[in-house]
Amino acid sequence: MVEKNLPYIEEIDEPLLPEEFKAVEEAYKKESNPTSQIKFNYAWANIKSDKKADQEKGIKILYEIYKENPGRSRECKYYLAIGEYRLGHYREARNYIDSLLEFEPKNQQFLNFKKIIDSKVQDEGILGIAIVGGIAIATGTLLIKLLKK
Repeated sequence: MVEKNLPYIEEIDEPLLPEEFKAVEEAYKKESNPTSQIKFNYAWANIKSDKKADQEKGIKILYEIYKENPGRSRECKYYLAIGEYRLGHYREARNYIDSLLEFEPKNQQFLNFKKIIDSKVQDEGILGIAIVGGIAIATGTLLIKLLKK
């Protein structure tokens, strides 16, 4: 079951166009007391940014909305997962998706996103093992050369 009000997996890594970001940002900044929806839109725009600082700002705003408005917890958790994923915080992203899957275990969109996260974790784990292995080999080679002298 794919929810129409949540972004498709393919959209996760696509940033907003600069003019789209600017329009959302202006709407947020012109309000002295922005509504939950305006805050949400601004958080979403920040998460979609290519800038790490913007993404972190978006996560912070979403987390505030999540705490203030429990009725929006589902969409906040999903977008928090996207934000954490975009920052490379895969464990946090997976935690948000797992919490959503507790209530909607057959939600295909959540399941697909979890597969993407798990794939990234696996890829980074393999890279980490290769780096550690390379360091170990280099250290061993250096020790052998030093011991031979």
